[in-house]
Amino acid sequence: MKALLSSLQTLPVSTASTDVNKTKSLDITRRSSIGFGSSVILSSFLVNFCSPSSTLPSFRSAIALQQKDELQLEEDRVVQLFQETSPSVVSIQDLELSKNPKSTSSELMLVDGEYAKVEGTGSGFVWDKFGHIVTNYHVVAKLATDTSGLHRCKVSLFDAKGNGFYREGKMVGCDPAYDLAVLKVDVEGFELKPVVLGTSHDLRVGQSCFAIGNPYGFEDTLTTGVTFQ
Repeated sequence: MKALLSSLQTLPVSTASTDVNKTKSLDITRRSSIGFGSSVILSSFLVNFCSPSSTLPSFRSAIALQQKDELQLEEDRVVQLFQETSPSVVSIQDLELSKNPKSTSSELMLVDGEYAKVEGTGSGFVWDKFGHIVTNYHVVAKLATDTSGLHRCKVSLFDAKGNGFYREGKMVGCDPAYDLAVLKVDVEGFELKPVVLGTSHDLRVGQSCFAIGNPYGFEDTLTTGVTFQ
């Protein structure tokens, strides 16, 4: 029996299982470390991204500021366009006299409801410095077809310096089919600012357009829209 116990004590003990377990344990530890490190990195990213002190609000503020600047530039451009063009726009009144006046045209324009009444209003623009005014035919249709001599056309306009004045408009030509008419006013002593003309051959649908005028008696109005076919 003692000999058997001695033999058992001297038998070599296998460490393969122990080594495998150690290897598995080491591998698990490494994976855990990698996973934990990834979690830490991801958590740090989320904290930095969602934190109130992150750069995201600053980025949004920068975008909002840029959009505000772009809107301000667009508004300034429209305001400048109106300021530069409105002196070339005129207001037109179709007057019907109660009787054929014997006074001069300047005195005629000063009369109110006692001697004349306003039959219609409209807009036009200064074509040249010689006092030619372009308007719509329907604005001065009564003047164009008047046979009684009781219709007059009062044109209120501005000179190049911004001084307002009025004159009687004389019909010099019209085309009802195109709804166009041309008036002539006496501009002696005043320098007009003709409107800047463009071309229509390169217009595209969707481009911005602006209408400046005096519709229905309102003065200095500006309407925006887009071109269409």
